[in-house]
Amino acid sequence: MRLSIVEDDPMLLGNLAILLGGEPGIQLKGTFFNGEDALQVLHNLRSLDDISSQIGNVPEVFLVDLGLPGISGIEFIGKAKKLFPNIEFMAFTVFEDKKTILSAIKAGASGYILKGGAPRELVEALFSLYQGGAPMSPKIARALIAEFRGEAVAEQYVLTRREHEILTFLENGSTYKEIASSCVISPHTVHSHIKNIYEKLHVKNRKEALIMAKKKGIIL
Repeated sequence: MRLSIVEDDPMLLGNLAILLGGEPGIQLKGTFFNGEDALQVLHNLRSLDDISSQIGNVPEVFLVDLGLPGISGIEFIGKAKKLFPNIEFMAFTVFEDKKTILSAIKAGASGYILKGGAPRELVEALFSLYQGGAPMSPKIARALIAEFRGEAVAEQYVLTRREHEILTFLENGSTYKEIASSCVISPHTVHSHIKNIYEKLHVKNRKEALIMAKKKGIIL
């Protein structure tokens, strides 16, 4: 595996170079304190007339800190991925918020490892990435699962503004006639909206609808 590292902490970069550069199966092709320098090297390689003669100098995997000075690690990954689509990128960071995780993955990272773990875990994660895997720290994997579960729930139980309004009236104990009067629609239309609400929430009556809506956070 041809590996390059982008990390702005000199001490950490030095430790990573010693750890990974001495690992059997890893060729350390470059270490960088910022994304600009790493991009310049990639641009230089890309501009060669006969890039095939320099393919051995092109990293196959990049270990990238996301909190870089200048361009961010996420921006670096996106730009580098456009230059060399076959390079694999491992985000290596302290950031564990969903926005950063998703941004890094959308930019081109296929792995996401939090700093502070055991050195052996990092080595194994890099080899897993190189072999086609998508290694992630457990906390990151759980955050992504929670995110996609939340999106699935929101899509599954999404109500229109009118349906949500009518559901609120039901919660307050209003009759069909009262709802129709308040919304300036016919009782028949109210019945149609309520039928749609029941179908979306997978329930059969008002009581079940209110229980499910509260359980899913649709109403408080």
